[in-house]
Amino acid sequence: MTGFVQELQRRTPLGWLQLSRHRSRLLVALSGIAFADVLIFMQLGFQNALYDSNTRLNRAVLADIVLISPQSRNMQNLGTFSRRRLLQAADVQGVKSTQAMYIGSLTWKNPQTRRKTTVQAIGFNPEQPSLDIPEVNHQLDKIKLPDSFLFDRGARGEYQQVFSQVDAGEVVTTEVDKRTISINGLFKLGASFGSDGTLISSDDNFLRLFPKRQAGSINLGLINVQAGYDVQKVIEGLKSHLQTDDVRVMTKAEYVKFEEDYLKKESPIAFIFGLGVSMGFMVGVIIVYQVLSTDVNAHLKEYATFKAMGYGNSYLLGVIFEEAIILAGLGFIPGFIIPLGLYQLAAAATDLPIYMTMARAVTVLLLTIIMCTISGIVATQKLQAADPADMF
Repeated sequence: MTGFVQELQRRTPLGWLQLSRHRSRLLVALSGIAFADVLIFMQLGFQNALYDSNTRLNRAVLADIVLISPQSRNMQNLGTFSRRRLLQAADVQGVKSTQAMYIGSLTWKNPQTRRKTTVQAIGFNPEQPSLDIPEVNHQLDKIKLPDSFLFDRGARGEYQQVFSQVDAGEVVTTEVDKRTISINGLFKLGASFGSDGTLISSDDNFLRLFPKRQAGSINLGLINVQAGYDVQKVIEGLKSHLQTDDVRVMTKAEYVKFEEDYLKKESPIAFIFGLGVSMGFMVGVIIVYQVLSTDVNAHLKEYATFKAMGYGNSYLLGVIFEEAIILAGLGFIPGFIIPLGLYQLAAAATDLPIYMTMARAVTVLLLTIIMCTISGIVATQKLQAADPADMF
């Protein structure tokens, strides 16, 4: 190992010298790599925001086990099942408590702008907390009142005046399908790709907004397991006791994965983001290849001279790969810094959770190195075939 380091220190950095000799070409190459990295970062950022925002409610439910209809596709397309299944589940050994939850989308008038927009409505029995959101659990008494709702402080749109009024203790009213409702509390959940915000109230208030819905048909069944019981064994007991195909039993983690799988496999948005990452990668490969190929052609005689002096292909290939790694490292720096600002701008404009993560930074760095390595492999094809006798 020591000998390798000493040899590396004695070695002339030929790759860096060739790149730095033509600074304009180097700047163009770095700009291209940075552009490719920015494109990849932004697509991955939007993709993560899609998964994060659309699974917030899944992660917020207070349950060890979740019951859903087999007809459910995702949170925006939840089927219903009979509430009797939840009552039957309460008889299974290990079940501590059960709670029914109603979820639906509706169009309401923004209390501030009076414009119509789509929000998600959630209803449950306020006698028992159903969401892991402290702001909601501290205001359960408010949603017991007729037509009273809590509104999402993280909603997308112009609601600053509404938030200020509610924070000041005022009650804000608006209309939902010609019915007047009151906003008398706030909480923070956040917008998603499926809805601009969320309303939370009691199951009675929810059903008033959806008169065609029946109280006996629910969207989610939330089950908490007694301490000391294994969740998987309780699930097996539920499946054995219910013995029906009109309800699906899953853990909370599986419930989150259920939404993510839909987004990854069936949502066109996830495909578009993945396509954007691939396009950014290909742009980077092409740009780096052009730079390295131009360098090889410009110094082909010099490389042939090295061959005539006894240097093998491995040494010459090492020079090209040295250039590729240098380009990857230097190009990644601005390609990493620029998205930090773009993430903040995008998050402020869309109210979506767009932020940088260490895992994403490492992933894009590895993609950049692979991108430049592939370009180096393609660019060295002509170099390996170079014959000193043909050059002179």
